[in-house]
This record gives sequence, structure tokens and C-alpha cells, in this order.
Amino acid sequence: MTQIDELLFTVEGGIARLTLNRPQARNALTFGMYQGLIDACARLEADGSVKALVITGAGEKAFAAGTDIAQFRSFASAQDAIDYERFMDRVMGALERLSVPTIAAIAGACTGGGAAIAAACDLRLATRDARLGFPIARTLGNCLSLGNLRRLSALIGPARVKDMIFTARLVGAEEALAIGLVGEVVVDAEALAARATELATLVAGHAPLTLRATKEGLRRLQDADDAGDERPGDDLIRLCYTSADFREGMEAFLAKRPPAWTGR
Repeated sequence: MTQIDELLFTVEGGIARLTLNRPQARNALTFGMYQGLIDACARLEADGSVKALVITGAGEKAFAAGTDIAQFRSFASAQDAIDYERFMDRVMGALERLSVPTIAAIAGACTGGGAAIAAACDLRLATRDARLGFPIARTLGNCLSLGNLRRLSALIGPARVKDMIFTARLVGAEEALAIGLVGEVVVDAEALAARATELATLVAGHAPLTLRATKEGLRRLQDADDAGDERPGDDLIRLCYTSADFREGMEAFLAKRPPAWTGR
């Protein structure tokens, strides 16, 4: 187990388990938790005994309800927003590039950064009460990086990505199964834990190089990242995160009131 109480990490029988552990905040992610995900992936790469990783949220109410919104109050410039989205891309990239299979075990709310983590995993399981989505058009008025849009589009197609983000609705478990956002739906959190263990054990017993090559090959086919200083999509991040609407959305969210959008 790590020393970060908000992120629990264990390994048993070749299966690693990483639990997002802020149930009192619906497992909303702090920057430290995101960094902990990167560190956990690095640890797994160095430990050849681990054959699969399961990621889940503590409790039954949420996998993760996105990034802890209060942390955005420190943003003072466009560069803060770009640095944040690049940091998010490093987090999701660490999961994507991890050489062992990753399984997201989703119960309850899975939104924003939590949904991005789930999309970056190889396999997704959900309980019947799971709800997935990116309600940013209703809440904060920010945007997803091209990397996150790429992952979602690869899973469900551009039209459904637009539908989810434009309507700001959360997709229920059965719909998520029908459109390919998750691969299986189970009854409850107990069944989720059991099925995640069963699936992790199954894939851990298969040829690791086959799984690794398949995972990396598909990532290369889909990769749209640019190593330059000005990456594709940076202008869109600046547009959203430096707007008055983003500040209004953040403060309205924290004050639990509807935002008054102006388009500026």
C-alpha cells in the first residue's frame, strides 16, 4: 500500500489493485492522486511479477467524480490550463502505455477525470447503477484534450462523443454497454469486485507479449500526440480555460448554483 491515503495500492497473486480513496468526496481526484497513478504505473513497469492492474473507487457511490474543482482556483494564466491538460495527458498516457492489461471496475458515478481514466484503461466493467460522462458543458465550461477526445472517439465514435458532451448527460450502464463504452455490466459492487478479479486472473494467464504488442500497436494507430512546444489543441484549451465562462462555471459549481454562461 502506498503512503498516500487517498490512493491505495496493493499487489496479490500477480494482480495489482489501485483504489481511488476519497469516498467522502465521491473519489474526486486531487493532483496528488493523479501523480500517484503515474507513480503506480512506473512501479508496475519495474515489477515484472505483476500481470494485470485493476482500478476502482472506494465505496459504492462513485468510481471517481472528476477532478477536485477547488484546485482550479489557483489557475492564473493560459499556461496553467495547458500545463494541467498536459499533466492529464501524462496520467492517461501512463495508463495507455502500461505494458500490462488494465481494468476499470466502475460503480456509481464515473465523470470527468474519472471517466477519462476509465477510457484509458483496456477493459471496463460497470455496475447497473453506474453513470458515465463528461458534463463539462453544464458545469465548468472547459474542454477535453485531443488525447482524451481520441480515446473516447476510438471507443464510441465521434457522433456519440458529441452527443455526450453537447447534452452534458450521463450515460447509464446499459447504454454504455450497448455503445461499447463498457464491456460488461454486473449487478452490484460485490459482483463487480468478484468479476474484476476473475477477469484480471484470466488475462494475467495469457501470453504477456501478445497482450503487450496488441495494446501498444492499437495505441500507435490511434496516437495523435505531438511532441512540439505548441501541441494540436492548445488553442482550444486556452480558449476555454482562460474564459470568463470557465471562472463562472467553477465558482457556480462550488457555490452549488446554476452558471450564467456568456460565451466569453
